[in-house]
Amino acid sequence: MKTTEKPKLALSQLSRKPSWLKISIDANERYTQTKKIIEDHHLHTICSSGRCPNRGECWGNGTATLMIGGDICTRSCKFCNTQTGRPHPLSPDEPKQVARAIQLMHLKHAVITSVDRDDLEDGGANHWANTIREIKESCPQTTLEVLIPDFQGNTDSLHLIIKEHPEIISHNMETVKRLSPLVRSAANYTRSLNVLKYLAQNGVVTKSGLMLGLGETEEEVIDTMDDLRAVNCQILTLGQYLQPTLKHWPVAEYITPAQFEKYKNIGLSKGFRFVESAPLVRSSYHADKHVQK
Repeated sequence: MKTTEKPKLALSQLSRKPSWLKISIDANERYTQTKKIIEDHHLHTICSSGRCPNRGECWGNGTATLMIGGDICTRSCKFCNTQTGRPHPLSPDEPKQVARAIQLMHLKHAVITSVDRDDLEDGGANHWANTIREIKESCPQTTLEVLIPDFQGNTDSLHLIIKEHPEIISHNMETVKRLSPLVRSAANYTRSLNVLKYLAQNGVVTKSGLMLGLGETEEEVIDTMDDLRAVNCQILTLGQYLQPTLKHWPVAEYITPAQFEKYKNIGLSKGFRFVESAPLVRSSYHADKHVQK
């Protein structure tokens, strides 16, 4: 039965994560080095702010997701642990700082993301473009994926990103159409699809991601896959939603590894070039392999 009500789950249930969600961070030398550079350069990473369960593996393998535009978001999505409020002015030095950090970390692949900056006329697109350009100039051997906001659907802002030619441009749907207005702040399901459509029409390799376990049905997940393929989205990530705090949207269901595998096979049959689908998958998980694919 479909519902628009916020799912309820007892605190005792929330604390009982299934065995497949229990992980440990193996801190090898490269992980320690990456962590130190991030801290020394006062960089914001979604790996840390989003409490990503894979940061040990990613940092240890020479990939990282850096967050630009500050660490305060103008939106207040019910699934996200990033601080909401009035952001600080953009730092004009940040593009060079990010590029320098990528150099020092010897990253073979970097993912750049950002908070939403609806306080800025261009949504921060020029800052994005400057950052991509600096990385491309300073780290020509590093492949790059940019996980962008919707820029309120402004195609001029999107074009600023496109013309810098990152290898992949990603924009997450986050959830299915029915739940989108309940858990996303100012974002819109149709607008997100239109962003991906505009990118693909301009020759970009596009990627999107969904969190599962928010209360969606299998039919709705498959419908979202169809919507993404209709706008020529080529790469899809599916992972388990984990509630950051008790103030956030509760987990409605822990999706089994078998169900994730089923979704992967369905996605591949629908024509996605690559589907990353497992409980601990996040948007940037194995992102370097998506470029190779």
